[in-house]
Amino acid sequence: MSGSDHPATAHTCLPEHVAIIMDGNGRWASTRGLPLLAGHRAGAEAVQRTVRAATARGVRWLTLYAFSSENWRRAPGEVADLTSLLRYYLRHKVAELSREGVRLRIIGDLARFPRDIQEEARRAEEVTRGNTRLVLVLALSYGGRADIVQAATRMAQAVARGELRAEQIDETVFASALLTAGMPDPDLVVRTSGECRLSNFLLWQSAYAELVFLDIPWPDFDATHFDAVLDIYSRRERRFGARPA
Repeated sequence: MSGSDHPATAHTCLPEHVAIIMDGNGRWASTRGLPLLAGHRAGAEAVQRTVRAATARGVRWLTLYAFSSENWRRAPGEVADLTSLLRYYLRHKVAELSREGVRLRIIGDLARFPRDIQEEARRAEEVTRGNTRLVLVLALSYGGRADIVQAATRMAQAVARGELRAEQIDETVFASALLTAGMPDPDLVVRTSGECRLSNFLLWQSAYAELVFLDIPWPDFDATHFDAVLDIYSRRERRFGARPA
């Protein structure tokens, strides 16, 4: 049975929000003697499998680290391949997402992308706005530190305009200025390909997330692996700093 055909599994404690750092496309391609673009295409297929698995399992929010703010430093050819792949999926896969009840939300600095991609992204958000089965969040040109800085800047500007008093700023108010405003914090953060770090992903939001690191490269991730990380999560005891009873 393939991962995409794996039946839905009941989990005793289901995370509301799963966030994934999709790592390993390049290594997957290299070990197979394939061009880097083949790894990114296989990674895009893994995204589709994961969205289907999350929907089937009843996860309500899925955030994917699709393109970090640091990815702009990669070779121009790779950046061009990634943006072309993004353009293709925004143009040709959004209708399928909508049919499955998936709402698309995008966070990050979209202004760095070509104008047509910006327009396709906003169109995709609008087309899927009414869907409620799963919210798929794509982090594009996103960096956790930059997110915190822009939130602090917005707070400072609001204080300067007299719209907010400094003593009113608490964690809830600050979170409302982040790019993820209105979203629940991730319960579970998963990273593939053996690396054990957050790499500037949802730094504020992941303060109490459960972290799971997998050795497999992202293109190999399927519904079986998704079930495995849900099982790991269900066995964790989340205390949020409190002592166990």
